[in-house]
Amino acid sequence: MIHEQLSKDYLTNRYFTDERFDTAERVADTDGFDTQATRDPSNAPEDEPSIGEMERQERASLRRVSGLSTELSDVTEVEYRRLQLERVVLVGVWTEGTSAQAEASLAELSRLAETAGSEVLEGLVQRKDRPDPSTYVGAGKVRELREIALAAGADTVICDGELAPGQARQLEEKLQLKVVDRTALILDIFAQHANSKEGKAQVELAQLQYYLPRLRGWGDKMSRQAGGRAGGGKGGVGTRGPGETKMETDRRRIHKRISKLRKELAAMSTIRETKRSRRVANAVPSVAIGGYTNAGKSSLLNALTGNGLLVEDSLFATLDPATRQARTVDGRPYTLSDTVGFVRHLPHQLVEAFRSTLEEVTRADLLLHVVDGSDPAPQEQVGAVRDVVSEIGSEQDGSVPPELVVVNKADALDTAKFAELRRLLPEAVFVSARSGAGIDELNRAIAEWLPKPDIYVDALVPYTRGELVSRVHTEGELVEREHTAEGTRLRAKVRNDLANALEPFATTG
Repeated sequence: MIHEQLSKDYLTNRYFTDERFDTAERVADTDGFDTQATRDPSNAPEDEPSIGEMERQERASLRRVSGLSTELSDVTEVEYRRLQLERVVLVGVWTEGTSAQAEASLAELSRLAETAGSEVLEGLVQRKDRPDPSTYVGAGKVRELREIALAAGADTVICDGELAPGQARQLEEKLQLKVVDRTALILDIFAQHANSKEGKAQVELAQLQYYLPRLRGWGDKMSRQAGGRAGGGKGGVGTRGPGETKMETDRRRIHKRISKLRKELAAMSTIRETKRSRRVANAVPSVAIGGYTNAGKSSLLNALTGNGLLVEDSLFATLDPATRQARTVDGRPYTLSDTVGFVRHLPHQLVEAFRSTLEEVTRADLLLHVVDGSDPAPQEQVGAVRDVVSEIGSEQDGSVPPELVVVNKADALDTAKFAELRRLLPEAVFVSARSGAGIDELNRAIAEWLPKPDIYVDALVPYTRGELVSRVHTEGELVEREHTAEGTRLRAKVRNDLANALEPFATTG
């Protein structure tokens, strides 16, 4: 009893005095936070972390410990591919473009690997007209790759492209190492960062669609049925033979799981569509923030709305879309949605699985296309984002919302880089979400781009309906106001929903 009390007292004192345990225990003790206060930064006490800070602490507390891994002898391809990446060597095939573009693609692959929790040791690029159909890289490069990987102590090779199932199998046999392609790496990052139920379902669906054609057997261990003497003499006639293999069982179970996930996502999509149609009915304009991953989209939303979303210097930090309310400089309300980032060669499985989320971009009244001004090749980022947006828009009605390019991280630009970006993107607004520079100019630009009220009304509103007068001030453009004995006479331009609410009080002269 005394020992238990001393242990409790020690833990209590450690929580308040020892800063080494502060991060992990504050993340674990989230039940004690006032959720309303964390949603509203103005009401939150100074010593309480925001929701974004809590998520950042939780991710930091769940980093893997290098050097600890378990190899399994009887696993399916799905289980095999889900093993944690460790010490890795990168390899890419340079088929087109310049050498600088090939190196930039490999550098981006390195950042993806580090985001997934890997330690990058080496990187190789081979110049070929097209990837080798059997091993992705040539036979000579395979031998060189094996020597480098063994010398560096690597246990995983990551290829800068999507490997066919046969390419992955033959490359693994020759290297005697795990081989992961760019698509599997991105899926792994998405699986780590998904938090919401919809996000987790979308990631699982994309993973299963990717892994399904890559299932393969592992010899006799895969057999699930045996007959005759092999089965101990039980079963008899009609039961002899290999029966259904484990691979066939796994494939059937995966198909069933994919069907279930698609039904769940369809139901979630219906809920999202209902919320979107409600905003449309209320004539609330919508603005979507899209762009390349790690361009600063969440930081920009925080700067525009004052919210505390997760901001982290890593790729695909935001997977679950967030929608917040904001107002233009002239007081008109609109919604601002943060979306998942894009990347070069974004896996088509992800585009299909995240389609309902990505539709927030194509159905918005305005797209804020955020560009990382500090990136060495921002024009390539712009092209990659526009390709994905066009692909999604073409599958709907073919329309793409008007685009306002926002060059973020302007405080990191020198004079020459600023002039170059101004030449490449003449209509862009240059901002710094971190310092706040250019945010006022961006707010004015958003107000100009968003549709304005266009229905003229002349109404005599009773004093008992003051909420309608307030809505005209905040949502419409007031032309004239006059106080009379019967009520407030308003002449203004408003949207359709407010015009319908004012119709009973319309005047004729």
